[in-house]
Amino acid sequence: MHLRALPLLLALIATPLYAAHPVLEQRAPIRLTAQEKSHIHLEMRLFLSATQKIVIGAAANDMKMLAQAAREGGMAAAHEVPAGLRAKLPLAFKQLGHATHQGFDDLARDAESLGDANHALQQLGEVMSHCVSCHALYRIETRH
Repeated sequence: MHLRALPLLLALIATPLYAAHPVLEQRAPIRLTAQEKSHIHLEMRLFLSATQKIVIGAAANDMKMLAQAAREGGMAAAHEVPAGLRAKLPLAFKQLGHATHQGFDDLARDAESLGDANHALQQLGEVMSHCVSCHALYRIETRH
């Protein structure tokens, strides 16, 4: 068998298995308005952009760029959450968001003081574990 045909073969075998056993959504819903959802997504895009810049800085061993990028995701960059939205968010969701901002600040501080790109990448892995946890626990649903 040609190796190019292997993905197609696997897809043909796996498709009936998934159809017979659909995966149920296990994440807790957070029901928000479209504007509230947009606010949360803005914060997530900020984290993603900072992460990309940190990786680029680490690859170039540019600790100044890396620290500046990490600071972009830190507490100073946290957007003011409207009271109505804050009341709708589960405590664990808010704690994960806070820990993520704080983790970016810690990363920036250590990048400046230690100058170690590998250490910064290890810290980034820890920061991203908050993102992974949050996405594993929650899904955002838009109310109309």
